[in-house]
Amino acid sequence: MDEQRVRGAGRPPRRRYGPPWWWERRDHEGSPGAGDGDATPGRARLPWPSTAAVTVLVLLGTHFAAQQQHGERTALDPFGRALLVVACLQLLWRHRHPVAVVHGTAATALVYVAAGYPYGPLFVAVAVACFSAVVAGHRYAAWSAVGLLWAGHLLVAHWLYRWLPPAGDEAAGWGQELPVAAWVVAIVAVAELIRARREQWARERAERAQAARRRADEERLRIARELHDVLAHSISVINVQAGVGLALLDSDPEQARTALTTIKAKSKEALGEVRQVLDTLRAPGAAPRTPAPGLDRLPELVEQAASAGLAVEVDGHAPKLPPGADLAAFRIVQEALTNVVRHSGSRHARVRLEQTPGALRLTVDDDGPATGDDAGGSGNGLAGMRERAVALGGTIEAGPRPDGGFRVLAVLPLDTEEDSR
Repeated sequence: MDEQRVRGAGRPPRRRYGPPWWWERRDHEGSPGAGDGDATPGRARLPWPSTAAVTVLVLLGTHFAAQQQHGERTALDPFGRALLVVACLQLLWRHRHPVAVVHGTAATALVYVAAGYPYGPLFVAVAVACFSAVVAGHRYAAWSAVGLLWAGHLLVAHWLYRWLPPAGDEAAGWGQELPVAAWVVAIVAVAELIRARREQWARERAERAQAARRRADEERLRIARELHDVLAHSISVINVQAGVGLALLDSDPEQARTALTTIKAKSKEALGEVRQVLDTLRAPGAAPRTPAPGLDRLPELVEQAASAGLAVEVDGHAPKLPPGADLAAFRIVQEALTNVVRHSGSRHARVRLEQTPGALRLTVDDDGPATGDDAGGSGNGLAGMRERAVALGGTIEAGPRPDGGFRVLAVLPLDTEEDSR
Protein backbone atom coordinates (compact mmCIF):
# COMPACT_ATOMS: atom_id res chain seq x y z
CA MET A 1 0.00 0.00 0.00
CA ASP A 2 2.81 2.46 0.87
CA GLU A 3 4.58 1.69 -2.41
CA GLN A 4 1.37 2.38 -4.34
CA ARG A 5 0.96 5.70 -2.57
CA VAL A 6 4.53 6.69 -3.40
CA ARG A 7 4.07 5.78 -7.06
CA GLY A 8 0.85 7.73 -7.34
CA ALA A 9 1.93 10.68 -5.23
CA GLY A 10 2.73 12.87 -8.20
CA ARG A 11 -0.45 12.13 -10.14
CA PRO A 12 -3.36 14.57 -9.96
CA PRO A 13 -6.55 13.12 -8.46
CA ARG A 14 -9.10 11.70 -10.85
CA ARG A 15 -12.20 13.76 -11.41
CA ARG A 16 -15.60 12.68 -12.48
CA TYR A 17 -16.63 16.11 -13.71
CA GLY A 18 -14.92 19.33 -14.66
CA PRO A 19 -11.91 20.17 -16.80
CA PRO A 20 -8.89 17.90 -17.08
CA TRP A 21 -6.10 18.57 -14.61
CA TRP A 22 -3.73 19.86 -17.26
CA TRP A 23 -6.14 22.62 -18.25
CA GLU A 24 -5.91 24.55 -14.99
CA ARG A 25 -3.44 27.40 -14.61
CA ARG A 26 -0.96 28.03 -11.86
CA ASP A 27 -1.20 31.39 -10.23
CA HIS A 28 1.52 33.18 -8.29
CA GLU A 29 0.70 31.33 -5.10
CA GLY A 30 1.51 27.98 -6.68
CA SER A 31 -2.01 26.66 -7.17
CA PRO A 32 -2.62 23.96 -9.77
CA GLY A 33 -2.51 25.34 -13.28
CA ALA A 34 -2.06 24.93 -16.94
CA GLY A 35 1.24 25.15 -18.61
CA ASP A 36 3.93 22.67 -19.25
CA GLY A 37 7.12 21.73 -17.51
CA ASP A 38 7.95 21.50 -13.86
CA ALA A 39 6.41 23.81 -11.31
CA THR A 40 8.52 26.20 -9.34
CA PRO A 41 7.17 26.69 -5.80
CA GLY A 42 5.33 29.98 -5.50
CA ARG A 43 5.63 30.87 -9.21
CA ALA A 44 3.82 29.99 -12.43
CA ARG A 45 5.29 27.28 -14.60
CA LEU A 46 6.74 28.29 -17.92
CA PRO A 47 5.15 26.33 -20.78
CA TRP A 48 8.41 25.19 -22.36
CA PRO A 49 7.17 22.14 -24.32
CA SER A 50 4.24 23.88 -26.03
CA THR A 51 6.33 26.98 -26.76
CA ALA A 52 9.09 24.83 -28.27
CA ALA A 53 6.53 23.03 -30.44
CA VAL A 54 5.10 26.32 -31.71
CA THR A 55 8.63 27.63 -32.40
CA VAL A 56 9.57 24.57 -34.44
CA LEU A 57 6.29 24.79 -36.36
CA VAL A 58 6.79 28.48 -37.14
CA LEU A 59 10.46 28.12 -38.22
CA LEU A 60 9.92 25.06 -40.40
CA GLY A 61 6.66 26.34 -41.87
CA THR A 62 8.18 29.72 -42.68
CA HIS A 63 11.20 28.02 -44.28
CA PHE A 64 8.99 26.07 -46.67
CA ALA A 65 6.80 29.15 -47.27
CA ALA A 66 9.92 31.15 -48.21
CA GLN A 67 10.77 28.56 -50.86
CA GLN A 68 7.26 28.75 -52.30
CA GLN A 69 7.26 32.58 -52.29
CA HIS A 70 10.81 33.02 -53.66
CA GLY A 71 11.01 36.17 -55.77
CA GLU A 72 7.68 37.47 -54.46
CA ARG A 73 8.76 38.41 -50.93
CA THR A 74 12.00 39.46 -49.27
CA ALA A 75 14.38 36.56 -48.70
CA LEU A 76 14.40 35.25 -45.14
CA ASP A 77 17.59 36.58 -43.50
CA PRO A 78 18.90 36.37 -39.90
CA PHE A 79 16.83 39.39 -38.85
CA GLY A 80 13.68 37.73 -40.13
CA ARG A 81 14.47 34.49 -38.33
CA ALA A 82 15.20 36.49 -35.18
CA LEU A 83 11.73 38.06 -35.42
CA LEU A 84 10.21 34.59 -35.68
CA VAL A 85 12.10 33.36 -32.63
CA VAL A 86 11.28 36.48 -30.58
CA ALA A 87 7.56 36.18 -31.39
CA CYS A 88 7.54 32.53 -30.29
CA LEU A 89 9.68 32.95 -27.16
CA GLN A 90 7.25 35.53 -25.80
CA LEU A 91 4.75 32.71 -25.42
CA LEU A 92 6.73 31.45 -22.42
CA TRP A 93 5.16 34.25 -20.35
CA ARG A 94 1.62 34.03 -21.77
CA HIS A 95 0.23 32.72 -18.45
CA ARG A 96 2.01 35.24 -16.24
CA HIS A 97 1.59 38.33 -18.44
CA PRO A 98 -1.08 37.55 -21.07
CA VAL A 99 -1.77 41.19 -21.99
CA ALA A 100 1.86 42.06 -22.62
CA VAL A 101 2.47 38.85 -24.56
CA VAL A 102 -0.52 39.23 -26.90
CA HIS A 103 0.50 42.81 -27.73
CA GLY A 104 4.15 41.82 -28.05
CA THR A 105 3.50 38.96 -30.47
CA ALA A 106 1.13 41.13 -32.52
CA ALA A 107 3.74 43.92 -32.75
CA THR A 108 6.49 41.46 -33.73
CA ALA A 109 4.27 39.94 -36.41
CA LEU A 110 3.47 43.42 -37.75
CA VAL A 111 7.18 44.28 -37.99
CA TYR A 112 7.76 40.96 -39.79
CA VAL A 113 5.01 41.70 -42.32
CA ALA A 114 6.16 45.29 -42.82
CA ALA A 115 9.71 44.04 -43.58
CA GLY A 116 8.31 42.09 -46.51
CA TYR A 117 9.29 38.62 -45.32
CA PRO A 118 7.38 35.57 -46.58
CA TYR A 119 3.97 34.86 -45.16
CA GLY A 120 3.93 31.73 -43.03
CA PRO A 121 2.68 30.22 -39.77
CA LEU A 122 3.98 33.14 -37.67
CA PHE A 123 0.38 34.09 -36.96
CA VAL A 124 0.02 30.83 -35.01
CA ALA A 125 2.04 32.49 -32.22
CA VAL A 126 -0.35 35.45 -32.27
CA ALA A 127 -3.30 33.05 -32.16
CA VAL A 128 -1.88 31.19 -29.14
CA ALA A 129 -1.21 34.48 -27.31
CA CYS A 130 -4.72 35.75 -28.12
CA PHE A 131 -6.22 32.47 -26.98
CA SER A 132 -4.38 32.61 -23.64
CA ALA A 133 -5.35 36.25 -23.03
CA VAL A 134 -9.06 35.63 -23.69
CA VAL A 135 -9.15 32.51 -21.52
CA ALA A 136 -7.40 34.44 -18.72
CA GLY A 137 -10.18 37.04 -18.86
CA HIS A 138 -8.37 39.78 -20.82
CA ARG A 139 -10.66 39.67 -23.81
CA TYR A 140 -10.53 43.39 -24.64
CA ALA A 141 -6.72 43.35 -24.63
CA ALA A 142 -6.74 40.35 -26.96
CA TRP A 143 -9.28 41.94 -29.29
CA SER A 144 -7.37 45.22 -29.41
CA ALA A 145 -4.07 43.48 -30.16
CA VAL A 146 -5.55 41.42 -32.99
CA GLY A 147 -7.43 44.45 -34.30
CA LEU A 148 -4.27 46.55 -34.35
CA LEU A 149 -2.43 43.77 -36.18
CA TRP A 150 -5.19 43.55 -38.76
CA ALA A 151 -5.29 47.35 -39.18
CA GLY A 152 -1.51 47.45 -39.54
CA HIS A 153 -1.67 44.72 -42.15
CA LEU A 154 -4.25 46.72 -44.12
CA LEU A 155 -2.01 49.80 -44.05
CA VAL A 156 1.03 47.83 -45.18
CA ALA A 157 -0.77 45.87 -47.89
CA HIS A 158 -2.76 48.77 -49.39
CA TRP A 159 -0.84 51.97 -48.70
CA LEU A 160 2.63 51.68 -47.17
CA TYR A 161 3.76 48.92 -49.56
CA ARG A 162 5.20 51.63 -51.88
CA TRP A 163 7.91 52.52 -49.37
CA LEU A 164 8.45 49.09 -47.82
CA PRO A 165 10.30 46.02 -49.10
CA PRO A 166 10.16 44.13 -51.35
CA ALA A 167 10.80 46.64 -54.13
CA GLY A 168 8.21 46.74 -56.88
CA ASP A 169 5.54 45.15 -54.72
CA GLU A 170 1.94 45.80 -55.66
CA ALA A 171 -1.12 46.41 -53.51
CA ALA A 172 -2.80 43.29 -52.24
CA GLY A 173 -6.27 42.50 -53.50
CA TRP A 174 -9.14 43.25 -51.15
CA GLY A 175 -10.37 39.71 -51.63
CA GLN A 176 -7.33 38.48 -49.72
CA GLU A 177 -8.59 40.26 -46.63
CA LEU A 178 -11.59 37.97 -46.33
CA PRO A 179 -9.53 34.92 -45.25
CA VAL A 180 -7.64 37.14 -42.81
CA ALA A 181 -10.89 38.42 -41.34
CA ALA A 182 -12.25 34.87 -41.09
CA TRP A 183 -9.04 33.78 -39.36
CA VAL A 184 -9.34 36.60 -36.80
CA VAL A 185 -13.01 35.85 -36.11
CA ALA A 186 -12.32 32.14 -35.74
CA ILE A 187 -9.50 32.72 -33.24
CA VAL A 188 -11.61 35.07 -31.12
CA ALA A 189 -14.67 32.82 -31.28
CA VAL A 190 -12.79 29.69 -30.21
CA ALA A 191 -11.06 31.57 -27.40
CA GLU A 192 -14.39 32.96 -26.15
CA LEU A 193 -15.94 29.50 -26.30
CA ILE A 194 -13.14 28.01 -24.21
CA ARG A 195 -13.33 30.92 -21.76
CA ALA A 196 -17.07 30.41 -21.30
CA ARG A 197 -16.55 26.68 -20.82
CA ARG A 198 -13.83 27.34 -18.27
CA GLU A 199 -16.11 29.67 -16.30
CA GLN A 200 -18.81 27.00 -16.38
CA TRP A 201 -16.34 24.46 -14.99
CA ALA A 202 -15.42 26.91 -12.24
CA ARG A 203 -19.08 27.43 -11.33
CA GLU A 204 -19.70 23.69 -11.27
CA ARG A 205 -16.70 23.15 -8.99
CA ALA A 206 -17.91 25.92 -6.67
CA GLU A 207 -21.43 24.46 -6.59
CA ARG A 208 -20.10 20.97 -5.83
CA ALA A 209 -17.87 22.35 -3.09
CA GLN A 210 -20.78 24.29 -1.60
CA ALA A 211 -23.01 21.21 -1.72
CA ALA A 212 -20.29 19.14 -0.03
CA ARG A 213 -19.91 21.77 2.70
CA ARG A 214 -23.69 21.84 3.19
CA ARG A 215 -23.83 18.04 3.50
CA ALA A 216 -20.96 18.13 5.98
CA ASP A 217 -22.72 20.81 8.04
CA GLU A 218 -25.93 18.80 8.05
CA GLU A 219 -24.04 15.67 9.12
CA ARG A 220 -22.29 17.55 11.93
CA LEU A 221 -25.63 18.93 13.08
CA ARG A 222 -27.17 15.44 13.04
CA ILE A 223 -24.30 13.98 15.06
CA ALA A 224 -24.38 16.87 17.53
CA ARG A 225 -28.12 16.38 17.99
CA GLU A 226 -27.69 12.64 18.55
CA LEU A 227 -24.90 13.19 21.07
CA HIS A 228 -26.94 15.80 22.89
CA ASP A 229 -29.98 13.55 23.18
CA VAL A 230 -27.97 10.51 24.29
CA LEU A 231 -25.81 12.33 26.80
CA ALA A 232 -28.52 14.62 28.16
CA HIS A 233 -30.82 11.73 29.06
CA SER A 234 -28.09 9.48 30.43
CA ILE A 235 -26.34 12.15 32.46
CA SER A 236 -29.66 13.31 33.91
CA VAL A 237 -30.39 9.81 35.18
CA ILE A 238 -26.82 9.49 36.48
CA ASN A 239 -27.12 12.87 38.20
CA VAL A 240 -30.32 11.84 40.00
CA GLN A 241 -28.92 8.45 41.03
CA ALA A 242 -25.70 10.04 42.23
CA GLY A 243 -27.75 12.37 44.43
CA VAL A 244 -29.71 9.41 45.82
CA GLY A 245 -26.50 7.48 46.47
CA LEU A 246 -24.89 10.37 48.32
CA ALA A 247 -28.00 10.97 50.41
CA LEU A 248 -28.36 7.28 51.41
CA LEU A 249 -24.70 6.34 51.63
CA ASP A 250 -24.70 6.36 55.45
CA SER A 251 -28.34 5.68 56.34
CA ASP A 252 -29.18 3.02 53.72
CA PRO A 253 -26.03 1.51 52.12
CA GLU A 254 -28.04 -1.11 50.22
CA GLN A 255 -30.15 1.51 48.48
CA ALA A 256 -27.00 3.51 47.76
CA ARG A 257 -25.48 0.39 46.19
CA THR A 258 -28.58 0.07 43.97
CA ALA A 259 -28.13 3.68 42.86
CA LEU A 260 -24.46 3.06 42.02
CA THR A 261 -25.43 -0.07 40.07
CA THR A 262 -27.91 2.00 38.07
CA ILE A 263 -25.22 4.61 37.40
CA LYS A 264 -22.85 1.92 36.13
CA ALA A 265 -25.46 0.36 33.85
CA LYS A 266 -26.63 3.72 32.49
CA SER A 267 -23.10 4.97 31.86
CA LYS A 268 -22.26 1.76 30.00
CA GLU A 269 -25.36 2.14 27.85
CA ALA A 270 -24.53 5.78 27.15
CA LEU A 271 -20.99 4.88 26.14
CA GLY A 272 -22.34 2.28 23.72
CA GLU A 273 -24.72 4.77 22.09
CA VAL A 274 -22.01 7.44 21.87
CA ARG A 275 -19.65 4.93 20.28
CA GLN A 276 -22.34 4.05 17.73
CA VAL A 277 -22.76 7.73 16.80
CA LEU A 278 -19.02 8.33 16.54
CA ASP A 279 -18.55 5.24 14.38
CA THR A 280 -20.28 7.13 11.58
CA LEU A 281 -17.40 9.62 11.69
CA ARG A 282 -14.70 6.96 11.47
CA ALA A 283 -16.42 5.00 8.68
CA PRO A 284 -18.78 7.29 6.71
CA GLY A 285 -21.46 5.33 4.88
CA ALA A 286 -20.82 2.10 6.80
CA ALA A 287 -23.79 0.29 8.28
CA PRO A 288 -24.17 0.75 12.05
CA ARG A 289 -23.29 -2.22 14.24
CA THR A 290 -26.56 -1.94 16.16
CA PRO A 291 -29.94 -0.73 14.92
CA ALA A 292 -30.98 2.83 15.69
CA PRO A 293 -33.33 3.10 18.67
CA GLY A 294 -37.05 3.44 18.04
CA LEU A 295 -40.36 3.45 19.87
CA ASP A 296 -40.00 -0.30 20.45
CA ARG A 297 -37.52 0.71 23.17
CA LEU A 298 -40.11 2.85 24.93
CA PRO A 299 -40.33 0.36 27.85
CA GLU A 300 -36.61 0.91 28.44
CA LEU A 301 -37.21 4.65 28.69
CA VAL A 302 -39.98 4.03 31.20
CA GLU A 303 -37.69 1.79 33.26
CA GLN A 304 -34.83 4.31 33.15
CA ALA A 305 -37.17 7.11 34.19
CA ALA A 306 -38.41 4.96 37.05
CA SER A 307 -34.83 4.48 38.24
CA ALA A 308 -34.56 8.28 38.35
CA GLY A 309 -37.70 8.51 40.46
CA LEU A 310 -40.11 9.38 37.65
CA ALA A 311 -43.21 7.23 37.10
CA VAL A 312 -44.23 7.19 33.45
CA GLU A 313 -47.64 6.15 32.19
CA VAL A 314 -47.87 5.14 28.52
CA ASP A 315 -51.16 5.36 26.66
CA GLY A 316 -51.45 3.91 23.17
CA HIS A 317 -49.30 1.68 21.00
CA ALA A 318 -46.49 2.70 18.70
CA PRO A 319 -47.25 2.04 15.02
CA LYS A 320 -44.66 0.73 12.61
CA LEU A 321 -42.66 3.71 11.43
CA PRO A 322 -39.90 4.32 8.89
CA PRO A 323 -36.43 4.27 10.51
CA GLY A 324 -36.00 8.06 10.41
CA ALA A 325 -39.38 8.81 11.93
CA ASP A 326 -38.99 6.02 14.48
CA LEU A 327 -35.66 7.43 15.69
CA ALA A 328 -37.04 10.98 15.81
CA ALA A 329 -40.09 9.89 17.81
CA PHE A 330 -37.90 7.99 20.29
CA ARG A 331 -35.53 10.93 20.76
CA ILE A 332 -38.40 13.38 21.24
CA VAL A 333 -39.96 11.22 23.98
CA GLN A 334 -36.53 10.69 25.52
CA GLU A 335 -35.74 14.41 25.58
CA ALA A 336 -39.19 15.28 26.93
CA LEU A 337 -38.83 12.80 29.83
CA THR A 338 -35.30 14.07 30.46
CA ASN A 339 -36.68 17.60 30.79
CA VAL A 340 -39.27 16.36 33.29
CA VAL A 341 -36.51 14.78 35.40
CA ARG A 342 -34.41 17.94 35.20
CA HIS A 343 -36.88 20.77 35.45
CA SER A 344 -40.15 19.51 36.94
CA GLY A 345 -41.09 18.93 40.51
CA SER A 346 -43.62 16.30 39.43
CA ARG A 347 -42.62 12.65 39.77
CA HIS A 348 -45.27 11.50 37.33
CA ALA A 349 -45.44 11.86 33.53
CA ARG A 350 -47.78 10.63 30.82
CA VAL A 351 -46.83 9.62 27.30
CA ARG A 352 -49.66 9.32 24.78
CA LEU A 353 -49.27 7.81 21.31
CA GLU A 354 -52.12 8.57 18.92
CA GLN A 355 -52.14 7.61 15.25
CA THR A 356 -54.25 9.84 13.04
CA PRO A 357 -54.68 9.59 9.26
CA GLY A 358 -51.23 10.30 7.88
CA ALA A 359 -49.62 11.42 11.15
CA LEU A 360 -48.49 10.31 14.59
CA ARG A 361 -49.22 12.53 17.60
CA LEU A 362 -46.82 12.25 20.53
CA THR A 363 -47.85 13.93 23.76
CA VAL A 364 -45.72 14.05 26.92
CA ASP A 365 -47.34 15.71 29.97
CA ASP A 366 -46.23 16.35 33.51
CA ASP A 367 -48.08 18.07 36.32
CA GLY A 368 -45.29 20.45 37.35
CA PRO A 369 -44.42 22.75 38.92
CA ALA A 370 -41.08 23.80 37.40
CA THR A 371 -38.17 23.60 39.83
CA GLY A 372 -35.92 26.14 38.12
CA ASP A 373 -32.97 23.72 38.24
CA ASP A 374 -31.07 23.09 35.00
CA ALA A 375 -29.19 20.02 36.23
CA GLY A 376 -26.31 20.88 33.97
CA GLY A 377 -28.46 21.12 30.82
CA SER A 378 -27.35 23.01 27.73
CA GLY A 379 -30.74 24.47 26.89
CA ASN A 380 -30.74 22.90 23.41
CA GLY A 381 -33.25 20.14 24.10
CA LEU A 382 -36.35 21.90 22.77
CA ALA A 383 -34.43 23.20 19.76
CA GLY A 384 -33.21 19.68 18.99
CA MET A 385 -36.73 18.26 19.21
CA ARG A 386 -38.02 20.98 16.90
CA GLU A 387 -35.24 20.30 14.37
CA ARG A 388 -36.06 16.60 14.32
CA ALA A 389 -39.75 17.25 13.75
CA VAL A 390 -39.19 19.89 11.06
CA ALA A 391 -36.70 17.64 9.23
CA LEU A 392 -39.54 15.11 8.77
CA GLY A 393 -42.07 17.74 7.77
CA GLY A 394 -43.79 17.69 11.16
CA THR A 395 -44.45 20.20 13.92
CA ILE A 396 -43.80 20.40 17.63
CA GLU A 397 -45.29 22.53 20.40
CA ALA A 398 -43.85 22.82 23.90
CA GLY A 399 -45.07 25.02 26.70
CA PRO A 400 -46.89 25.32 30.01
CA ARG A 401 -50.38 23.91 30.36
CA PRO A 402 -53.24 26.02 31.74
CA ASP A 403 -53.41 23.78 34.84
CA GLY A 404 -49.77 24.40 35.73
CA GLY A 405 -48.05 21.46 34.12
CA PHE A 406 -45.95 21.26 30.95
CA ARG A 407 -46.75 19.63 27.63
CA VAL A 408 -44.72 18.57 24.62
CA LEU A 409 -46.85 17.81 21.55
CA ALA A 410 -45.19 16.50 18.40
CA VAL A 411 -46.97 15.68 15.14
CA LEU A 412 -44.89 13.53 12.77
CA PRO A 413 -46.17 12.67 9.28
CA LEU A 414 -46.33 9.00 8.38
CA ASP A 415 -44.80 8.07 5.04
CA THR A 416 -47.06 5.23 3.97
CA GLU A 417 -44.90 4.32 0.93
CA GLU A 418 -41.71 4.02 2.96
CA ASP A 419 -43.65 2.33 5.74
CA SER A 420 -44.99 -0.30 3.37
CA ARG A 421 -41.50 -1.24 2.30
